[in-house]
Amino acid sequence: MTQTTEAAAHAAPEAPGPRPPWSRRMSPHRAWFVAAVAFVTIIGGAAFNSLPGLLINPLHEEFAWSRGEIGLAVSIDMALYGLTAPFAAALMDRFGMRRVVVAALSMVAAGALLSVWMTASWQLMLYWGLLVGLGTGSMAMAFSATVTNRWFVARRGLVTGVLTAAGASGQLVFLPLCAWIVENHGWRPASVTVALAALVVVPFVWLLLRDHPADVGLAPYGGKFVPKPEPRTGAAKRTVTVLFAAARTGPFWLLAGTFAICGASTNGLIRTHFVPSAHDHGMPITAAASLLAVIGIFDVVGTIASGWLTDRFEARRLLAVYYALRGVSLLFLPMLMAPTVHPPMIFFIVFYGLDWVATVPPTLALCREQYGDDSAIVFGWVLASHQVGAAVVAFAGGVARDVFGSYDVVWYAAGALCAAAALMSLVIRRKPAPVGEPTR
Repeated sequence: MTQTTEAAAHAAPEAPGPRPPWSRRMSPHRAWFVAAVAFVTIIGGAAFNSLPGLLINPLHEEFAWSRGEIGLAVSIDMALYGLTAPFAAALMDRFGMRRVVVAALSMVAAGALLSVWMTASWQLMLYWGLLVGLGTGSMAMAFSATVTNRWFVARRGLVTGVLTAAGASGQLVFLPLCAWIVENHGWRPASVTVALAALVVVPFVWLLLRDHPADVGLAPYGGKFVPKPEPRTGAAKRTVTVLFAAARTGPFWLLAGTFAICGASTNGLIRTHFVPSAHDHGMPITAAASLLAVIGIFDVVGTIASGWLTDRFEARRLLAVYYALRGVSLLFLPMLMAPTVHPPMIFFIVFYGLDWVATVPPTLALCREQYGDDSAIVFGWVLASHQVGAAVVAFAGGVARDVFGSYDVVWYAAGALCAAAALMSLVIRRKPAPVGEPTR
């Protein structure tokens, strides 16, 4: 074969290649549009997460269910949210992101609507726990990881931060609205509002989300064109196989342990029990919910900033700082509870918001560093530990309130756990970077 023939053979790709440079200069890369759709999708799915803390008191008063029973339903939701995530990542490899996310949004809407007619606590556990848990779990952070891994090579930390902040944005949008609806019209219209929010997102996902850059003839942002891989069969088997392989390594257990504490001190504790705890001290529900919404505002800032920092600094050290500061703030919280909102409480809310899920970008970066192509599924399992931690505290917090008449012991215990997480973060060993890749 001559050199000319050989060059021609190499010049004929089997799949469409990236668009020419002039096309890329004329408009933003398609990856940013995909990230925007993912952002809106996560907001729609996160709407339901605004409800549990608002409905503990109304459900307790209407049905005489104990706070422990209600907390158990919330804990089922949180546990399934986490346990579904790794399987959802594998299902996205098999069926595509679009189909999986549309099905997940439909399940969230169904669970929220059916809860309007419930009369027994087992129905609460079925609708809130099972349906909504499976639905939100399929749109969990593993979805963010899949979007980031497929569509971005450059700016991965930043995009991870932005998509993680989408959950906080959903809280920011829906918490004050749902609190107002609950206080003025009851909890059922609030549940319907959440269901409609999930359904509104479905057309955007179906029409605008694309599974892989190769579907539209593009390279990932900041990378080279790669053909779309064939769908991977055996999603469940692959998910479990990846878990067993990761479980044989020390970093996996350290990441899972720290992220379990992250879930315990955020979703399980503050999101579920802050509003009823503040109400115990005489604060109106709408005021307490507004404080959680402020957490959402600063969560967006903190998470995006954390993604930016993760692109530049060592992830282990960032995690240690985040957990240490969170633990200190929780130790002071019982002293800040009061009937009215005062400056020290506002300072806590701002500080906690900045730290809320700032842990996600460095945790995902460590998963990517340690586990490569399987990092999305590994992160799904790490996220499962996050939600198990959240589920335990959502239930235990309600029981503690029933037994002790106060949440103080839960705040102090969570602060101590965060201190342990800071130490665990520093123990994670670094994996040497491949030759030619920069290290931080």
